[in-house]
Amino acid sequence: MFSLPRTLLKNKDLVAKTLKMSTKPSYKTLSITVPKEYVYHVELARPDKLNAMNATMWHEIGNCFENLDSDEDCRTIVLSGQGRLFCAGLDLSDTSSLGILMSEVDVARKAKHLLKLIEKYQDCLTAIEKCKKPVLSAVHSACVGGGINIIAAADMRYCTKDAWFQVKEVDIGLAADVGVLQRLPRIIGSDSLARELCYTARKLPAQEALKCGLVSELFEDKDQMLSKVISIADEIAQKSPVAVQGTKVCMVYGRDHSVQEGLDQMKLWNQLMLQSDDFKNAIGAQLSKEKPVFSKL
Repeated sequence: MFSLPRTLLKNKDLVAKTLKMSTKPSYKTLSITVPKEYVYHVELARPDKLNAMNATMWHEIGNCFENLDSDEDCRTIVLSGQGRLFCAGLDLSDTSSLGILMSEVDVARKAKHLLKLIEKYQDCLTAIEKCKKPVLSAVHSACVGGGINIIAAADMRYCTKDAWFQVKEVDIGLAADVGVLQRLPRIIGSDSLARELCYTARKLPAQEALKCGLVSELFEDKDQMLSKVISIADEIAQKSPVAVQGTKVCMVYGRDHSVQEGLDQMKLWNQLMLQSDDFKNAIGAQLSKEKPVFSKL
């Protein structure tokens, strides 16, 4: 019979955590680590391809954030890229999804196929936004095409001083179709600038990205950025997960609805969530000047 080492038997929590981590999904194009308790670090992990997005990466991004949404050990997520840059955009050498365009298939059948394909790719990135855990994106060097679509679905954005951003799709003969056209104007608050960036495909340097509100802060290098962003994620992770996740859900809803619709949704949400133990624990901790302890969610 298999038996655990005596040192592990003395620590049931460690045993449970080890067994639980062994059942976590694994990915070919993403790397997931846990730098702090409740803080997960998701990295785009095709550095040899400059993190260009092939079909596998698209699907794995969707699966990853759907899984983290329901993972009670995860409260915040830092999203970055391995290697020389954050993301080079679409992997144009990957024809597995778009090969039908070069075929002799009837146009109506091509359209039917493309409709499903575009919807699937939209859903893969919207999974970042739908994930109730706050997602903090950390960009170094280039963030092109699909990359800027990814970070537009995140909650917060940070970058290094050498970073630059580009809505590249018009340069390859298509209108961006997975979210940046809808999200970018809301993020930067300037429809005029958003249109300029999307019509011209010009590069947006880090300083201008900070000025227009695309990113919150600039850093000298990637290591400094990740250290700070992980620290911010850790600070959020110490808060009530009921409160933080509810705040994200309601802010996303409120962005796309009228003020009154947002208030109505908030009433329905908090009539339940105000009954959570987190509310009582937080109030008690404020009064006693002690650090609150929150259960998993």
